[in-house]
Amino acid sequence: MEDPERSMALDLVRVTETAALSSARWLGKGDRKAGDKAAVDAMRLSFNTINIAGKVIIGEGEKDEAPMLYNGELVGTGSGPKVDVAVDPVEGTNLLALGRPNAISVVGIAPAGSMYDPGPSYYMQKLVVPAEAKNVVDLDAPVVDNLKNIAHALSKDVNDLVVFVLDKPRHQALIEDIRRAGARIQLHTDGDVAGSLMAVDPKNAVDVMMGTGGTPEGVLSACAIKATGGEMFARIDPQSKGERNAVISAGIDLKQVLTVDTLINSDDVYFAATGISGGTFLNGVVFTGHGAITHSLVMRGKTGTVRYMESHLCFDKLMQISSVKYD
Repeated sequence: MEDPERSMALDLVRVTETAALSSARWLGKGDRKAGDKAAVDAMRLSFNTINIAGKVIIGEGEKDEAPMLYNGELVGTGSGPKVDVAVDPVEGTNLLALGRPNAISVVGIAPAGSMYDPGPSYYMQKLVVPAEAKNVVDLDAPVVDNLKNIAHALSKDVNDLVVFVLDKPRHQALIEDIRRAGARIQLHTDGDVAGSLMAVDPKNAVDVMMGTGGTPEGVLSACAIKATGGEMFARIDPQSKGERNAVISAGIDLKQVLTVDTLINSDDVYFAATGISGGTFLNGVVFTGHGAITHSLVMRGKTGTVRYMESHLCFDKLMQISSVKYD
């Protein structure tokens, strides 16, 4: 038996909640950079209140031409545990700008040195499954074989399965293979952190996520998958000659199959997400006139605890003590 430890779950939820509230003002206004900047600025201020000595491993970067919570930046008060930090103030900036579902704000932390640093890699091939199917799939197996094995592990028929796939030209052959196998598909334009979470959430209709998405998003997702007992199999998958050359120059093995334990080498991990635009995964921010209602989840890997939270905020009181301006 261990003595109870202080959980940082609520601290992290406040970080994602603040980012979601600030960026939600830009819902559907067509300006993804402004929405992202609002989230970044709010998230930075929130991190200043947390007693951690954090270093950003997965942050805002040049691929999105976004304002920076840059890789290598130090966050937190500087006291408390040393941790690696992964952030995406707005996962789905295009979704936010266009007013589409499933834009979320996400943060993950793990002990210092335990988080995979993707270096110059932007993209990775991913296969995400719930705990029941983690031992029956192979990243290199034919799509039909993986789907049959997943269906058997979940006590379903293949035609009952729902597969999350990003709607990108690179996935044309994958989509055709899934359809030939008989499974159903949810096509999403963006948001593969949300897709990974849907695949391991027993309350969600999605059973598996397949395809190539962001490498930083893969590391962020691993923070959450760790807590659920699910699995991600992944491989770095450059989408341009320049990216491929940069990855090889960085000494990254393009043949290595990465897992959740490779990406986050510790069970002492936290993950938090707050909905921005709403959707099938988390409800979005609702402004009430005097405040707002937010919907979040927080996970702790060490205990396997997953909490869903609905928060009712009063701006008049909150802004008396907060440096973030919500209206």
